[in-house]
Parts: sequence; structure tokens; C-alpha cells
Amino acid sequence: MRMDVYHRAEHEHKLSFLLVPAGKLLPEEVTNVDWVVHTRGVEVNEEAAELPDYGIDKPGPQIREKGYAITGVQHQVAEG
Repeated sequence: MRMDVYHRAEHEHKLSFLLVPAGKLLPEEVTNVDWVVHTRGVEVNEEAAELPDYGIDKPGPQIREKGYAITGVQHQVAEG
């Protein structure tokens, strides 16, 4: 599935990622946070158990339930 990927800075030089189906707007519940476009239209296997580059577990169920997938607090990714 093609996704638009956003990121935001977290404490301790880490990042969280948000994946939204390509071309869709950010969901209202996340628009009050400073998400920055990371990349657009990237092909992602949403049925993978995890997406380690983005620190996201079970992206498919997250996307089906919420319309997006997000990095878990314990899986934030080191910058760089």
C-alpha cells in the first residue's frame, strides 16, 4: 500500500512516525501535533508484523482501526 510518512521529534533525539494512506489528510486527532512530511507515496507492506524503520508494530490493524499507523512509545527511532 502506498503511504505518506510523517515524523515528529521526541525526547532524547528520537522520532515517532505516522503512516497515512497516500493522498489522505492527516486524521483530526493528530493535527494538533507538529508532524513533518518525511516522504510521500512510499510502498509499505501494511500486513507485515512490524515496520522496524518506523518503529511501528502491526501496521495493518492500526490502519484498519484508526486510518493510520503510528510509532509505539517504546519503539521510537533514534534520529539519524
